[in-house]
Amino acid sequence: MKLDDATRYQLLKLIAEHPGYTQRELAAAMGVSVGKTNFCIKALISKGLVKAENFRRNRDKGAYAYLLTPKGIEDKAIVTVRFLQRKMAEYDVLKAEIAALRMEVGEDRSSAVELGMHALDA
Repeated sequence: MKLDDATRYQLLKLIAEHPGYTQRELAAAMGVSVGKTNFCIKALISKGLVKAENFRRNRDKGAYAYLLTPKGIEDKAIVTVRFLQRKMAEYDVLKAEIAALRMEVGEDRSSAVELGMHALDA
């Protein structure tokens, strides 16, 4: 399993905004399993991007706060820019597809209307 940019971005963002979240809460917020979240957090810790601090005063000795390290803050900025660039590229492709579909519908409105009617009948 590889930690892709989208997952890394999402996890770094959540940790920055909610350092007290448990792995279960992080997993729920990301829509992934606790196991995947655990794997991802361990990967971020091993890269020096996140550190886990135990709440010493908490009765639950397994309670951790996940904090971005200075390197993690820098990496979050880099991955955010990459994520934004990827989303913008996806948006440009989608805009081109929409423009092509609009031209197609504009060229043959009668068949487009007919197709729409058949879709409603199905």
